Amino acid sequence: MLKGIYLTLLVGPVVPLPVPRIVTDALTSVKVISNTDSVSVFELSFTLSNKSPLHTIFLLAAGNTPLLRVILIVTINGSPQVLMDGVTTMTQVTPGADPSHSTLTVTGDDLTKVMASNLIDLSGLPYPAMPAEARVLLIIAKYAMFGLIPFVVPSFFPDVPLPTERIPTQQGNDLEYVRQLASDVGYVFYIDPGPAPGVNTAYWGPEIKIGPPQPALNLNMDAFTNVESINFNFQTGEKVLPIVFIQNALTKAPIPIPIPDINPLQPPLGATALLPTRVEVLRDTAKLSPMQAISRGLAVASSSADAVSGSGSLDVLRYGRLLKARQLVGVRGAGLAFDGLYFVKSVTSTMKRGEFKQSFELTRNGLVSITPTVPV
Repeated sequence: MLKGIYLTLLVGPVVPLPVPRIVTDALTSVKVISNTDSVSVFELSFTLSNKSPLHTIFLLAAGNTPLLRVILIVTINGSPQVLMDGVTTMTQVTPGADPSHSTLTVTGDDLTKVMASNLIDLSGLPYPAMPAEARVLLIIAKYAMFGLIPFVVPSFFPDVPLPTERIPTQQGNDLEYVRQLASDVGYVFYIDPGPAPGVNTAYWGPEIKIGPPQPALNLNMDAFTNVESINFNFQTGEKVLPIVFIQNALTKAPIPIPIPDINPLQPPLGATALLPTRVEVLRDTAKLSPMQAISRGLAVASSSADAVSGSGSLDVLRYGRLLKARQLVGVRGAGLAFDGLYFVKSVTSTMKRGEFKQSFELTRNGLVSITPTVPV
């Protein structure tokens, strides 16, 4: 088995190809930020001779190719994993430390940038008698050439409008509309790279905080310690009890309904969950259907449920694999209050020659683990 960490860089329009050796030799650093609630981004830094033709090649490629695709594949101990699949958004040249060299920096976003780059404004496009999930599937199908595979979870409370009463129409570009549909039912939308190069999962559904956890983050455990640093915060007074309004069809009178943070896909990870400290009245839910109003309330309740947060950094080679966002991970050695399972909110991966580190942010709903042990 091949030991160590190796990076593979693929660049090209729509279907990228491996770059030549001269390009990888000029690559000095890679930075990838994977976020749960925002766009994932990447940054590539190259150190080039001022006489190198790569300057012109990069600038021409970025200027003449509207969607220059970049795929980053990291192989750790013989196991390849897709770190990023996205498109470039900006190319910048900075003078180097000596007059004969300069630094070329290429930045970009994940493939949600493609969905936000519609050449034609589709606002007003009708979707008669189609629930939200059907509209999302139809939109994502347009991007099959980029390897987008839809993973769409039907909403808990489906709302299928009758064409005689209302015909939904698209508002904004594809990305804005898909995210608006997700927000209306308390869902999230993101594109997750992999599992194979050139393939991506376009997920539209509830934020999931269940599933097999990643290997534990260990601290204060001598030879088993695999994190460089980690610290935790416990915030009180932030939990919200949302109240939605459902309009009576006969009297048109709004009926207030409190919505607790109960979600089977987001079970509690801590034993001492906080009680709500304030009430948030969602007055705009009165114009929604009852199913949409309840979904909106569930989304607000779950967004304020996390009272414990953690942040830290690790060396990937010592950890043995990539730590991924949007999944669970165990923590050991932090004490009774903070040990247990956490949801990985964001991960920042930084790679240089001979070094690969990740910084991370963790969240959960309360103190003291509900699980007696966490997977090693």
